[in-house]
Order: sequence, then C-alpha cells, then structure tokens
Amino acid sequence: MIVHDTPLPGVKLIEPRVFGDARGFFLESWNARVFADAGLDLAFVQDNHSRSARGVLRGLHFQLVTPQGKLVRVTSGAVFDVAVDIRRSSPHFGQWVGYELSDANKRMLWVPPGFAHGFVVLSESADFLYKCTTLYDAPNDRGIRWDDPAIGIDWPLGGMTPTLSGKDAAAPLLADAEVFA
Repeated sequence: MIVHDTPLPGVKLIEPRVFGDARGFFLESWNARVFADAGLDLAFVQDNHSRSARGVLRGLHFQLVTPQGKLVRVTSGAVFDVAVDIRRSSPHFGQWVGYELSDANKRMLWVPPGFAHGFVVLSESADFLYKCTTLYDAPNDRGIRWDDPAIGIDWPLGGMTPTLSGKDAAAPLLADAEVFA
C-alpha cells in the first residue's frame, strides 16, 4: 500500500497493492495493522454503500459534535471525490482537494474528521463504499453548498448540471454554515 500526502494535512490518497492475473485481481481494502503502520491507526464502526447515476453529486457533508472520519473507495464506475477543510482554526480553512476514484485505479481517500466530503459520479453509475469512524448522527448531520464560490471546487461536470438531493440543493454557503472551531 502506498499512502500519499495531499495538499491538505490529514487527507490521504491511498493506493492499495493489487495482485492481478488472467483470473482477475485481489486487494486488501482494509487491514488495521497495515494502515496503523502507515500512520492511520483507525477504528471503524459503520460501513456504507451507495449507488448513483452519472451526474449525481452528493455533498458536501459532515457531522458536528460526532464528526466522522471516512475511508472511501469506488468498486464500480468512477467519481470525482472531494474533501474540504472546514476547521476555522486551520490555516487551510475552506481549501479543497479532489481526486478521481474508480474501479480501474482502485484508489481510496482518507477524509479525517473536521472535513466536509462530497463526490460527483463521472461514469454511467458508480458504487461508492465508505468506512466511518463514528455512527451516522442525523441531528448533527450538516452540509455546505457544493458550488460555494468561496471554496471554488473545480467539479469536472463537462457542462452538465448535477443532480442533487433537496437537502444538498438547500445547503448553506461556508460563510453561513455551522463548522468546526
């Protein structure tokens, strides 16, 4: 496994070792000892799986009070995955990183607590899996507008208007959102 630092301290791009031959491939998507040896000593309590069609944009999501760390990956299709630092005390507040995650490149992204997360589907559909460090907490679920000009995410939409949930379409701008101190 190769763990790459990103321009946002704490966010990691992970490339697992893939063993492939004519039959297919094998990879370890999670191994507590290997991840701890790489500096990611994590405990997960919930796994989630979503399927979305091309152009669906989910995010930017986070939880207050019970912030989640997320280890995300794609098992079918491709997405552009984004993490945004929403810790007001951080020198990187409001900055973002984004990477393509796909079944072809098998990359994973570690999004630590204190960051908002979102993705847009680039392929016909995508199966998106993520491991969470805390349970889903509906009363503390929050969002930030995906197109906030103060953040300036360069979503690869190719002129397409993304499909949003009602909640995501109504999310506040970063300047108006409840975020971390």
